[in-house]
Amino acid sequence: MSDLPARSVSADDLRPASPDLPPGTIAMIAGQHLNGGLMRALTAEFSRRGEVNAVEQRSVTVRPSNGEPYEIQAVRWSLALADSDDDYGSQLIVSLLEDAAEQLRAESGNTPASATDHNADPDDADLTVTVLPAQLRPDPVMLLLDVDSTLIDQEVIELLAAHAGRERDVAAVTERAMRGELDFAASLHERVATLAGLPESVLESAGGAITLTQGARELTRGFLRRDWPVHVVSGGFSQVLAPLADELGLSGYRANDLGIVQHQLDGTVVGAVVDRAAKKEYLAEHSARHGLGPDNVVAVGDGANDLDMVRAAGVGVAFCAKPALAAKADLVISHRSLELVGLALGLD
Repeated sequence: MSDLPARSVSADDLRPASPDLPPGTIAMIAGQHLNGGLMRALTAEFSRRGEVNAVEQRSVTVRPSNGEPYEIQAVRWSLALADSDDDYGSQLIVSLLEDAAEQLRAESGNTPASATDHNADPDDADLTVTVLPAQLRPDPVMLLLDVDSTLIDQEVIELLAAHAGRERDVAAVTERAMRGELDFAASLHERVATLAGLPESVLESAGGAITLTQGARELTRGFLRRDWPVHVVSGGFSQVLAPLADELGLSGYRANDLGIVQHQLDGTVVGAVVDRAAKKEYLAEHSARHGLGPDNVVAVGDGANDLDMVRAAGVGVAFCAKPALAAKADLVISHRSLELVGLALGLD
């Protein structure tokens, strides 16, 4: 656990945070072994080079997809740096955070998995280090979430395939599709074909087996209580997603429809597949319905099929993501807690 103090700077150094999105650039670092002295030194360096509007430290619960929950510490700064090459000081902030992260890793003996192994499990991350420039944070905001492995911990297609004894085969194809190695639509048709003949009741079983990602309920509620819309768009299946969307009170959703004949899955997808292009189209269509532009959207995903919507959004978030997506996102969250997304956005 971290030895961070209750406050990283004195109260006299802070101004009250906005009830919505605080001003300035948001910088955040999170991990199990933060060094309190280093965090205070980083705050002092930010103050020396510009203005620190607020600092918050919080304990966050992380629940890996295959493992026990554990606690990490997260520190968020709201600041603006004048001593920099760009208007918001973002490049300098990134550099200072990366230097701090390198020192933390050296102290703990950790090496970031993504730096050495592109097949590493995203749950193995040691640190989340991310920066959100001020110009990317308009108000109001629409939240658009991917579902499988983002809003929920599971891949629904794998839950269904387990009933056909094909979970391992389907999981291997899913992994390649999420890395961008396979055409998503073609791979989905291939995987869905393995479900032919399963009783319709497996859909209810799959729905009962899913678990919300840690922090998902809090993140969606944080938007909805501000009267900001929350939508989900999924390459999964509407028959499983609909009850969950209703439970969460979401503003809307889109997913694929599984073919059902005489109460059995027929191994087909009805209509066009919800792929990466369809997700981007959904973002444009539904943000416009709310009177918002793409710049007013926060889009969160984990795989290559989320790439277009993440790049189109004002804030694109890579959540425990494959390298192809993480490289293109504005925010990169490396621990399985959606609470960190809200924290990085400046939501309280």
